Amino acid sequence: MAAQAQQPESKDLPVVLLLRQFPFISSYTDIFSNKFRSLNPSTSSLPLNDFLTTHANSIRALICSPQKPFTSETLKCIPSLEFVITTSTGIDHIDLNYCRSKGIRVANAGDVFTEDVADLAVGLLLSVLRKVTEADRYVRTGFWLSKGEFPLGSKVGGKRVGIVGLGSIGFEVAKRLEAFGCMISYNSRRKKSTVSYLYYPDVRDLAANSDILIISCALTDETYHIINKDVLSALGREGVVVNVGRGALIDEKELVRSLLQREIKGAGLDVFENEPAVPKELLQLDNVVLSPHRAVLTPESFSAFHELVIANLEAFFFNKPLLSSVNLE
Repeated sequence: MAAQAQQPESKDLPVVLLLRQFPFISSYTDIFSNKFRSLNPSTSSLPLNDFLTTHANSIRALICSPQKPFTSETLKCIPSLEFVITTSTGIDHIDLNYCRSKGIRVANAGDVFTEDVADLAVGLLLSVLRKVTEADRYVRTGFWLSKGEFPLGSKVGGKRVGIVGLGSIGFEVAKRLEAFGCMISYNSRRKKSTVSYLYYPDVRDLAANSDILIISCALTDETYHIINKDVLSALGREGVVVNVGRGALIDEKELVRSLLQREIKGAGLDVFENEPAVPKELLQLDNVVLSPHRAVLTPESFSAFHELVIANLEAFFFNKPLLSSVNLE
């Protein structure tokens, strides 16, 4: 009988820092623990930076998430760090300048969440226009019986949809809404030669020529509050905003004001500026549909992401090309 292969001792495995408790699907827990040894500050009584300093020379890779900014102050505690992978597509929570200066490689979630985010963007839009959640409450509270017919919703087909950020998510949103008969236009850092959609270099002009704005761009210094008072005014009283990007892409105070004063028709929001805090005014509005930053989370996408994380870590430790590398140039 052939001898069984010896599993490596835990102390011999590559060390991966989990800056936040990483919610592994049970079927991937053993796979991860057989390949890597994890360090988790949440299991220690030490302050984060003290914990990192204690393990400074053993940490070459870490997993972080957008819920906790990853600053240069934290990075300086880990001089041996060579690789960061985030649990999101967005990378605005990572100090990229520091990573670039120290040659630290960065990877993100790539496209594994793309279809699920696009699905929710369309779902939020449908819910706002057809008053789905409002209608649900109407039935559950008995108003259908006591008050009679429910107010009319709006048709989706034929609407002019402006997409802010025609990356992988924006493109999937466009494909879905084209099937509804919507007319698509977009704003991005540059015009895309691979699509025939009408391009607007200025977001205000896009809004002025759209019935709906769907926000799916990355959050950067340039896109912070890209949806501001002028853009919302240009969108107009029949306009709807859907945000599946980052909360700070929209000036939230101006959005609340525009909704309260009926300067726009409605909004579908999966993200907010100060999560998990949501402006109390939004909670009272029937023309707003709210979601707790869950666009990316389905069992299917989570499974695909776990596979990507493990594959990226293996690629890094075996000096192979990363599967979802972020270009820091």
